[in-house]
Amino acid sequence: MRKLFGFLLFGAALFLFSFPAPAQEHGQEHGGGHAPAAHPAPERGPEPMHAAPPAHAPEEHHNYADAPGHPNAPHVDNGHWVGHESGPNDPHYHMDHPWAHGHFTAGFGPSHVWHLAGGGPSRFWFGGFYFSVAPYDLGFVTGWNWAGDDVVIYEDPDHPGWYLAYNERLGTYVHVEYLGA
Repeated sequence: MRKLFGFLLFGAALFLFSFPAPAQEHGQEHGGGHAPAAHPAPERGPEPMHAAPPAHAPEEHHNYADAPGHPNAPHVDNGHWVGHESGPNDPHYHMDHPWAHGHFTAGFGPSHVWHLAGGGPSRFWFGGFYFSVAPYDLGFVTGWNWAGDDVVIYEDPDHPGWYLAYNERLGTYVHVEYLGA
């Protein structure tokens, strides 16, 4: 009787674990197995700057902590993209050949949340798409989890060839270049 009971228990366990688990959808809104975002992505990217270009290069060591408890990195505060005020002539984000690897067209904004799948600042990926962080922004990604954070991509209205990657866990963003699929 004990052998029969053990066999039935083993069979029941084998039956339960034989069903595939539902796959997590990448590039979609949070749902299913996703944890809620600590800092939900803004509805839209920054507005283009219409101010006159700066008379000098932007300062090298800007303090982005605009209020107590805010990160000292580019971030979004009530729809305002803190740190995206330098305008289209910022030499840190100039590219001689914008979009050299093509345009990213897989989806922008909070309805397209992408799960980082590996790499690091010089080359990271999600959903078969590859990106690289702007050299000037490397200091702002030290806390990013390249194999687990969720990001949202926005078009950069001021800097041709760059996109903005918003990290939902940290509430910060950086300029990124699309490297292709």
